[in-house]
Amino acid sequence: VQLQASGGGGLVQAGGSLRLSCAASGRTFSTYIMGWFRQAPGKEREFAAAISRYGGNIYYGDSAKGRFTISRDNAKNTVSLQMNSLKPEDTAVYYCAASEGASLEDIQAYDYWGQGTQVTVSS
Repeated sequence: VQLQASGGGGLVQAGGSLRLSCAASGRTFSTYIMGWFRQAPGKEREFAAAISRYGGNIYYGDSAKGRFTISRDNAKNTVSLQMNSLKPEDTAVYYCAASEGASLEDIQAYDYWGQGTQVTVSS
């Protein structure tokens, strides 16, 4: 599967919102658990959110809980991440990823990665 993330690239003020999208092509989209991860400069890549194949299970990382919402549309082969109440510490490159496994939050379980989209939040 090929993944193409979009929606970042600009500058958003703290407290603002941003919606990231990830388009998938290749194998049947519902084959995959889909996740969003982020990596800030000098830090390890961390889990943000994930959604199961048909959306029945959703899991958020601590930094995303209460502010981010992940969703998917299997008919359109897309997964989205709605980010609200953004903080400067949310500044990072955000990656969408696909997993053929069973774990939602384990980064090692993800087999395919998009190229990343930059999110910058100003204070």
